[in-house]
Amino acid sequence: MVRTIQVWLALSTLALAGTGGGAFARDDEELVGRIESIVLAAADADRFSGTVLVARGEKVVIEMALGEASKRYHVDNNIDTKFNLGSMNKMFTAVSVGQLVEKGLVSYDDPISKYVDASWLPREITDAVTVFHLLTHTSGLGSYFNSTYFASSRRLFHKVDDYKPLVQGDTLAFQPGARFSYSNTGMLLLGVVIEKASGQDYFDYVREHIYAPAGMENTDCYEMDQPIENLAIGYEPDETSATGWRNNLYQHVIMGGPAGGGFSTVRDLHRFALALLDGKLVNAETREFLWTDHAGANYGCGFGVHTGPTGRVVGHGGGFAGISSNLDILVDDQTIIAVMSNYGGGTEGVRGPIRALFEERAE
Repeated sequence: MVRTIQVWLALSTLALAGTGGGAFARDDEELVGRIESIVLAAADADRFSGTVLVARGEKVVIEMALGEASKRYHVDNNIDTKFNLGSMNKMFTAVSVGQLVEKGLVSYDDPISKYVDASWLPREITDAVTVFHLLTHTSGLGSYFNSTYFASSRRLFHKVDDYKPLVQGDTLAFQPGARFSYSNTGMLLLGVVIEKASGQDYFDYVREHIYAPAGMENTDCYEMDQPIENLAIGYEPDETSATGWRNNLYQHVIMGGPAGGGFSTVRDLHRFALALLDGKLVNAETREFLWTDHAGANYGCGFGVHTGPTGRVVGHGGGFAGISSNLDILVDDQTIIAVMSNYGGGTEGVRGPIRALFEERAE
């Protein structure tokens, strides 16, 4: 049982009155109650600690915050608590590349040797790999979360260039474009592309061109050795511990980057989804390119892409020890589901059942 449960329940009068149509009609107070029950049940069983937001376009239908951001000091989560995104930063990186393509500064067909010099990887690799391969995880590159990373001090890795020793010596597992294989190294190298093409530090670029126009005031790659306000610490069950838990402070990155590890809130993820749908970040053509399953792997460019009873669903998840976050955008009716947790796997018993409610209604 969690120590404290706090719930913010925001029922949109307009949505529930039936004037919004679509997914949330006059009788949908029952649906909101079922969402609340799903989240509370997971929290009561101590399988979920975090925040949930469900919206139809701009109209927030329900938002909830439960559990503790810090078990050490018994600080409750609130709706603006910042949770680790895990791999969800890949969406921001992909949209940034799309912006640079729109400006004529990058082409999807560019070999990455145009941006990534031989101090990272030899030319025989960078000449064969394109920006498109990196975006679609079809490059043949692997993950910089390797033995060198785990044997190194986390303090070594702050800026994009700091990760160079983890990439040097990497080889291609297959011919670029031959198949899909999820690659953190590929997304990291897109950070190099963004820096070279824009002339800006990756983090400054994303703050200026993604977070600011979307109104994401509580999203960034924070340094974990700094006292960031209202930031959740990640936890995993540990039967060997006297408390029954261990935190993830010595396992994950000290600062996130192009491939993941930043922080956000469910409200900021809602704002990001709206900015995409409204064309504030990229135009409709670029958005559709990012949201197309190019490799037949339910993945576009930095976004998961699925089609089911509710139509097309795009977004991304992120997971690691003490990290579990997810954004789903149900494109056809602009339903947005954001779930963030500071328990490893914490969203699994919440996000899936909530999605199932909408699928049940669509069938």
